[in-house]
Amino acid sequence: MEHIVKTNNSPEPNLDELKLVESNLASAPQLRFGKIDGLAGRVGAATDAARRFLFSAQHEEGYWCGELEADTTLESDYILLHTLLGTGDAERFRKAANWIVQHQNEDGGWSIYAAGPSNVSASVKAYFGLKLAGYAADHPVLQRARKKILELGGVTEVNTFTKIYLCFFGQYDYDAVPAIPPEIVLFPSWFWFNIYEISSWSRAILVPLSICYAKKPFKKIPREMGVEELFVGGMSKSRMHLRWSKKLVSWRNFFLCLDRMTHWFERVHIRPLRSVALKSAERWMLERFEMSDGLGAIYPSMMNAIIALRCQGYSLDDPQVIRALDEFEKLGIEEGETFRMQPCMSPVWDTAYAMFALGEAGVPANDPRMVKCADWIMQKQVRTPGDWQVKNMKGKPGGWYFEFNNEFYPDVDDSAMVCLALSRVEHPNGRYQRESVQRAIDWILSMQCKNGGWASFDKDNDKMVFQFIPFADHNAMLDPATVDITGRILEMMATYGYDQSHPAVKRAIQFVRKEQEPDGSWFGRWGVNYIYGTALVLRGLEAIGMDNHEPCVQQAAEWLRMVQNADGGWGESVGSYDDPALRGVGDSTPSQTAWAILGLLAVGDTRSDSVARGIAYLLRTQKEDGAWDEAFFTGTGFPRVFYLKYHLYRNSFPVYALARYYNQARNAQDYCAAKFQPSEFRLRSGF
Repeated sequence: MEHIVKTNNSPEPNLDELKLVESNLASAPQLRFGKIDGLAGRVGAATDAARRFLFSAQHEEGYWCGELEADTTLESDYILLHTLLGTGDAERFRKAANWIVQHQNEDGGWSIYAAGPSNVSASVKAYFGLKLAGYAADHPVLQRARKKILELGGVTEVNTFTKIYLCFFGQYDYDAVPAIPPEIVLFPSWFWFNIYEISSWSRAILVPLSICYAKKPFKKIPREMGVEELFVGGMSKSRMHLRWSKKLVSWRNFFLCLDRMTHWFERVHIRPLRSVALKSAERWMLERFEMSDGLGAIYPSMMNAIIALRCQGYSLDDPQVIRALDEFEKLGIEEGETFRMQPCMSPVWDTAYAMFALGEAGVPANDPRMVKCADWIMQKQVRTPGDWQVKNMKGKPGGWYFEFNNEFYPDVDDSAMVCLALSRVEHPNGRYQRESVQRAIDWILSMQCKNGGWASFDKDNDKMVFQFIPFADHNAMLDPATVDITGRILEMMATYGYDQSHPAVKRAIQFVRKEQEPDGSWFGRWGVNYIYGTALVLRGLEAIGMDNHEPCVQQAAEWLRMVQNADGGWGESVGSYDDPALRGVGDSTPSQTAWAILGLLAVGDTRSDSVARGIAYLLRTQKEDGAWDEAFFTGTGFPRVFYLKYHLYRNSFPVYALARYYNQARNAQDYCAAKFQPSEFRLRSGF
């Protein structure tokens, strides 16, 4: 283990010093020709205040877990689920309805991200949820909503999952929704299509939903609670079946043919393997309840699993149903007169970023609070096989997951981020820390895809043709390699002693070069959007030793400078996933500004006007308590379908960007708790 003294580990300031720097923050920073008056003091003061705020949010056990916010479909589905189960709480429904109403757009619909356009699926769900919560059709909220929904094409335009949920209440025709037969669970892993050829989250959502599709549950509701008025021209005159592609010979039409054949087999009861398939799907689901916070530890699969258990005859007082419901309810936040749901919890992710940022901000590597973080997070390392091993049979467990418990589904991005975080901590049990990181890096290397990049949960999960399957309209059927994750892994590998001579690094660099956009940016799969992807790739390339004068690097840096806002910050709307012309365009946010600054710092830019203005933006928008506000969604779940607002992003990233700027300007050397020789790791087959 090689210890490096970090030159920027300054002692904690005393009370008089804190009062002085807080008074300095009171005046807005003045930018003159790329310089900020009293810059060092201001950045130091802002970093100290932000550091104190982050530590104030740390849980007693050592971790961080900020709220993870999504759109109102979660509250709508919550009302739907409990209505279906007959377990509804009128007061809880009222508060959930309040939250839904608070987020209605001026045009009457509901969006899937802050300040976004109305979305037909979210709007129909909200309308139906409000009706189930007791709102009448003539309520002004629903009148406005109905008008907008009909403008958007009505119920027939919603996505597959929404249609199936409507079927549960007799509001849509089961024969018109895409078939999800449970027999897909029986397809062997060597078969062209099987459940391990789709993304882990799709797998966890669809397996229980296939049970629901087979059993076709039905809950009768009063007619006035239905949504018949949302069909353009009425339900009886609406075309509910999916439309064929105008291109006769196409993958869409091929899969639609299979879909209609499956429905025909259903109608004539030709399904010889149905009972076996249902048992297999049930067993698959129950196995993944273990060592997790619910199936997949994410909202939609947890909800579908509860319904599937009831379809399979489990009573409400069965231990499996009780456990599943308990885990589901933990995602809820009741606050005043509102109730909202989170799509999942993010303690490992939030903790890793907080540790990494605080380490950069000068918190000593042996600080008890950092050691406590490391203790907590190392206990979360996966040591058992999961779904990932189906396509990576030679890999050994060693990754980390996103949530509190999700043993079957570690992901590469979290694992790399935890390794980076642990590089900033000196644990008393150095051997324990070293072995944890070694296991993780070995697992990450084994997960590298054939194209040289890394995906999130699986390896080579990229049969793009499966995007045309009728029930794949959640736009995340697959889990292909992405440049943002690959950039992070390059940074992590460099941190632990790897360089461009390593075969895995060579292939990764080729991958990110190939994926660069013509304007110099890179796509961001897991953060919004091109600012996120570009920053992570630049950080990875800089860490691994690529020359800053390489054309791909300079072009990316120039793109970041070009999209900077007039206020000095950076922002990008979620709308850039729908319209590439919007890449890098949007109101400034603290997290996206921090990403852009980090990207520019990665190319050695510490003195440009762009960086100075970005730093000035962060200093100007910081609050007295050391935190920042952020109204917009900057996290991505499923591009074009589901987005996230990480409530800690607005603090963790600015802390890191300010500290990184301060340290880099002083040529401070990074601290790393351990460096390894690549020969210490078992190489992937084929190197």
